[in-house]
Amino acid sequence: MAETGGGTNHAKKASGHLAGKPEAVISVDEVTRQAQRMAEGVTPEQVAKLALNAPYVKIENLRAGYGKMEILHDFNLQVSKKQSLCLIGPNGAGKSTVLHSIFGFTNIFSGSIVVGDGDDRRDITAMSASEKLKNVGIAYILQDKSIFPAMTVEENLWMGGYLMEEPAQAKEAAEKIFEKYPRLAERRTHTAGVLSGGERRLLEISRALIMEPEILLVDEPSIGLEPRFIDMVFDILDELQNVEGKTIIMVEQNAKKGLEFADIGYVLVSGEIAIAGPGDELLENPEVGRLFLGG
Repeated sequence: MAETGGGTNHAKKASGHLAGKPEAVISVDEVTRQAQRMAEGVTPEQVAKLALNAPYVKIENLRAGYGKMEILHDFNLQVSKKQSLCLIGPNGAGKSTVLHSIFGFTNIFSGSIVVGDGDDRRDITAMSASEKLKNVGIAYILQDKSIFPAMTVEENLWMGGYLMEEPAQAKEAAEKIFEKYPRLAERRTHTAGVLSGGERRLLEISRALIMEPEILLVDEPSIGLEPRFIDMVFDILDELQNVEGKTIIMVEQNAKKGLEFADIGYVLVSGEIAIAGPGDELLENPEVGRLFLGG
């Protein structure tokens, strides 16, 4: 997000998103209230149309959360194979909970998650995270600081193949990564803790690729990165989607960057979809811009 203009002390104390004027800061609660007022009542049919009526990942009427607390309420999502979807919204809207639910980190109270197309469709709702990674091809790229800093770059990549039958398979997959990303190859024997922010994020993405997944769940890829590294990370994700054919579902705090990248955008509010549309259309939506894009 962009920084506020004047009033340094005020800006430091305030928390929330920018409103129309650079000096105006509103709380997360107020963003949520305003976003709820602009909610369009997105229907399952609209969600299906954005996925070209050919879903590869489909969430239907999902109620999920943590412990006994429900975060997602009758939530629907669809994305087709080789598409990308970006989830934006205020803090606490349930964005990461969507990724957690797909991967198996939440309690699911009702609803379903189905992956695949044609005769290869599978209900994965009750599967464990390990089963989803190994047998379905779903990988989760966590937020920053998920590497093992005391291990070498090479050892971190091997850890990405911990579910493989033989260690040699992980080592072979790591060599393919080094061929693909010379920047990592040059640092294979370095401990991961000495890498730059951009290199760490590249390592996190690369480790998720060891199991050769078809679906990437990407949580805040730009968080904590300098602008030049943000561009690098999104270039990598673009190649993974448009050259290698991966399906990408992303949560991104940098809403502008995320919507520029993604085919589809959802604005989440209080565990429900308030607005859904093509990413470029949400970028042009003045209310989305006012609340989430810094102007």
